[in-house]
Amino acid sequence: MAGNTLSQIAAVTGLNLRNIPQRLATTLVALLGIAGVIVVLIGVLSIAEGFRSVLQHSGAPDIAIVLRDGSNDEMSSNLSLEQARLIADLPEVARDAQGPIVSAELYVVADIPRRSTGTAANVPLRGVSPSAARLREGFRIVAGRNFNPGTFEVIVGRGAASQFTGLEVGGTVKLGSTRWLVTGMFEDAGSIAQSEVWTDAKMVQGAFQRGASYQSMRVKLTSSKALGSLKDGLSADNRLGQKALSEREYFQELSKTMTTLINTVGTVIAVLMGLGAIFAALNTMYSAVSARSREIATLRALGFGTQPVIISVLVESLLIGLLGGLLGMAVAYFAFDGIQTSTMNFDTFSQVTFAFTVTPTLLLLALVYALALGLVGGSLPCFRAARLPITSGLREL
Repeated sequence: MAGNTLSQIAAVTGLNLRNIPQRLATTLVALLGIAGVIVVLIGVLSIAEGFRSVLQHSGAPDIAIVLRDGSNDEMSSNLSLEQARLIADLPEVARDAQGPIVSAELYVVADIPRRSTGTAANVPLRGVSPSAARLREGFRIVAGRNFNPGTFEVIVGRGAASQFTGLEVGGTVKLGSTRWLVTGMFEDAGSIAQSEVWTDAKMVQGAFQRGASYQSMRVKLTSSKALGSLKDGLSADNRLGQKALSEREYFQELSKTMTTLINTVGTVIAVLMGLGAIFAALNTMYSAVSARSREIATLRALGFGTQPVIISVLVESLLIGLLGGLLGMAVAYFAFDGIQTSTMNFDTFSQVTFAFTVTPTLLLLALVYALALGLVGGSLPCFRAARLPITSGLREL
């Protein structure tokens, strides 16, 4: 009995698929509709993946960021010079021949025009201490040279240089009310630092009237397990009133707002477009069932069961979903993956440069969604085909 059912399913399904060229136009409408939905879905969600990837690559478990207690980011934090010195002396801070591996830093934003539109954008300017590069294992100068402390010189991240004008090595750029010489370009293993412009922290203090204050302090820990002791030390000293997070924790928190927003928007867009694709699939499958009413009735009169008819229609609709999904995946991958762009990080109100990232997980999600669209689009027509009275179908012209 089971073998007979399977043979019927194979026969009816094969007949359905061989007849697709006769309704090629409506089939292509459904297929391209699903492909369009997948392109948009992958395109939007690849923004969130790229943004998340940049921030995830920015975190190291043995590097801590010290902020004022109650602050969630560097922009709202503040540290005095004395507090910076006390933090550097804590026993959890790693040391080498040059002393404590720490960097007291300032984080401000400056207006620099985008290359694509010419409109001004908030580009991060980070004032760093001489040890800043020693805290970032992936840091390297890829063009020009490092800035000289005590001068109006800056180095620019590769991401910032690609997205904003006036950041060419050897040129000058106006940041705040001061013009700065761009002496070099750097990379940092794809981290968020590549979205920034760096210079001497003391020069930022003067140019932006910050006195002797800082906003954050990066410290290299003796080990990743020393973070808890560092937190205890900060809490125990009444002169500090600071909190510490690992870089990984800090950047994961910064990514939540933006990735949640992008994923929400992307899902809403995909659902709305998906409804349109479902209607296209419904129309296609209804047309197929209507055009083949006499054929289906004949098969059932010859002894073919209801189940093979239902499954044959579902297989056809799933095939349309599969082909539409694969087409959309291919177009989206080659169109979006690796494209460099920048967007506003709403936690720091500054630009972050990143690349659209189409991951295998995202492609798998898109394929499942395409199959779901095809399945839903074929579900109602398949039941119509199954319920079609044999006598009515035989009378169809």
